[in-house]
Amino acid sequence: MPVAKTRRTPKIGFVSLGCPKALVDSERILTQLRAEGYAVAPDYESADLVVVNTCGFIDSAIDESLDAIGEALEQNGKVVVTGCLGANPARILERHPRVLKVTGPHAYDDVLTAVHQHLPPKHDPFLDLLPPQGVRLTPRHYAYLKISEGCNNKCSFCIIPDLRGKLASRRIDDVLREADRLVHAGVRELLVISQDTSAYGSDLRYAPATWQGNEYETRFIDLARGLGSLGVWVRMHYVYPYPHVDAVLPLMAEGKVLPYLDIPFQHGSPSVLKRMKRPAAAEGTLDRLREWRRVCPDLVLRSTFIVGFPGETEAEFEELLAWLDEAQLDRVGAFKYSPVEGARANDAGAHVDPAIQEERLARFMERAQRISATRLAARVGREETVLVDSIEDGMAIARSRGDAPEIDGVVRVKKGAKLAVGEFARVKITGADAYDLTATPVRS
Repeated sequence: MPVAKTRRTPKIGFVSLGCPKALVDSERILTQLRAEGYAVAPDYESADLVVVNTCGFIDSAIDESLDAIGEALEQNGKVVVTGCLGANPARILERHPRVLKVTGPHAYDDVLTAVHQHLPPKHDPFLDLLPPQGVRLTPRHYAYLKISEGCNNKCSFCIIPDLRGKLASRRIDDVLREADRLVHAGVRELLVISQDTSAYGSDLRYAPATWQGNEYETRFIDLARGLGSLGVWVRMHYVYPYPHVDAVLPLMAEGKVLPYLDIPFQHGSPSVLKRMKRPAAAEGTLDRLREWRRVCPDLVLRSTFIVGFPGETEAEFEELLAWLDEAQLDRVGAFKYSPVEGARANDAGAHVDPAIQEERLARFMERAQRISATRLAARVGREETVLVDSIEDGMAIARSRGDAPEIDGVVRVKKGAKLAVGEFARVKITGADAYDLTATPVRS
């Protein structure tokens, strides 16, 4: 009797673009594919099929996504597209009609169905093929923890609710179980992400749940309490400054949660914020920042801003600079307003000339850089705990409690080559520039 040939393991290539929320979507899809026996290909040539997870927020992201799809088609030929840009399939198919399938954001089942159709799995899934934390695209020692999908806000410059739908929170016991698995798998830092972290659980009416014998509600402060009990760094991203956020500051002061808040303020002029239709943009924000720092003196605040928003006058921009001087934010990013197809902000006022946008961006970043340099210089001479990300040229590249991966600064630890990657270390800060710190190890 002839022996049947065993079909080789099917290999999936994966391109993940956009924000950390999209990265988590990619991890979930890859985890399921690995559970079903698929292998992950390191390049186009060895892949039997490529999945491209796109971003569709602003024009530059759309262009990057369309270019990535085109590259995958050219290099491989079999491409499934998912992600935010997939909410507008006509835009993709107009340029790339040869893609096998287009699905929208967090459409996990649709992606898997398309992969099964065009590249059937070798065998039925066996969950023990995977580690308990699943497939992740971040280093072993930190992980993004997505607590919800979508958003209920109606900011005039944003089309995320149109792409990803309304707020859909995960139950708190589900989130805490995932976090616990990650910690047991070696994760030292959990980065909490969503579109509006402060609104977590409001769609579920703050549903109660039990985890490890303790009672919780599906809400922001209980999430902070639960994650803070795991003994690792917990970093909060995309936190709108609603009044109930005040309750988390004592947990930061106690060291339960990192003294770090990523708050997307977007502007400092009340009239611009009104045109942006921003939630929690009431007057008094500066007073709350001062109170937060009184409760937790080590608090690090990061934010992003838009310059050149439609109708922005020079006086409104000066209001933004004055607000920034008062706020003294530690970490700041900014970008020029870019018209997004379908965004209501496109009609919010006369569009600012690109040359003026560029000039305002430069002025804003110069001001933010000066503030950052001053605040970092104040930390020289202190001893701090850092998390080591890598060793490069005999130097440890680490992050302090005030540094999120990829978006904030780093701590360069001289004579730190023997420090362990993925572990905490105690260092003394010896120098600072506009964005980064230098340090030396503290010998025990």
